[in-house]
Amino acid sequence: MELVSIPKLSGLTPHEFAESFLNNKRPVVFKDLIKDWPAFQQWDFQFFIKNYGHLTVPVYDPNFSKAGKTYMKASFQMKFGDYLNKILEGPCELRIFLWNILKQAPELVNDIRIPRIMNGFYNEFPFLFFGGQGSYTKIHYDVDCSHVFLSQFRTRKRVLLFSQDQTPLLGQIPFTVGCLVDMNNPDEDKFPGLKYLQGWETTLEHGETLFIPSMYWHHIEYIDPGFSISLRAANSFTQKLKGTVNLARHLAVDRGMNFILGAKWGDLKIDLARKAYSRKQLWHEI
Repeated sequence: MELVSIPKLSGLTPHEFAESFLNNKRPVVFKDLIKDWPAFQQWDFQFFIKNYGHLTVPVYDPNFSKAGKTYMKASFQMKFGDYLNKILEGPCELRIFLWNILKQAPELVNDIRIPRIMNGFYNEFPFLFFGGQGSYTKIHYDVDCSHVFLSQFRTRKRVLLFSQDQTPLLGQIPFTVGCLVDMNNPDEDKFPGLKYLQGWETTLEHGETLFIPSMYWHHIEYIDPGFSISLRAANSFTQKLKGTVNLARHLAVDRGMNFILGAKWGDLKIDLARKAYSRKQLWHEI
């Protein structure tokens, strides 16, 4: 596997961003995109515990994606303050993701700003992500095909990115946006394509924003207990249409079959993905 460091830049203009990164679908880390946000100064663990610790939040353990009727559903709910205190105690696998806190605390909209770095941001989808030290997000790409701007607060997060042309080497699981490979345990004997895999990596720190181009595979690890916010954008009708079709194909079919077949559907998907990976052996052609 070959990983290249994602550039970290300050002062990018919209034109420079479009020419060098957006149009070419190349990742970049902005060092100053959120420097004027009130959240940049105010948001930390104690801010959320003091002001919003009473909120009830959906919490996910590592088994939430197992096939069955609870597939991709929250493992349980708990008070936000209790969750934050728990992940601050030490290593913890529990995560919160794709949580729109503005639905429960709309006043927080004043703490963030929609960037002017490009057009097409979805104002209604600012999602928060929280995780304990050692927790991680399994490699996947975002089903709605949006560009993602992921801003990190206070602590560190390691991110690996891979473009869609690397998909044959990862072994995509049918009807999902996940794959066979586990980046926490990359087994080259089991998945020989990993020897030829090419991607990007970075460690996000407080106030930095990672641009994840549309449909890039991403693996995210919490080096420390921490949190981030993602803003999503689509800069063309084609991209929006592709996202809509993708949502219907992956969510409706996959979740429907999970409900009907349960674990059998999960086993079938994995079996199909393994056979396809073994049969094609596309890494010999790359």
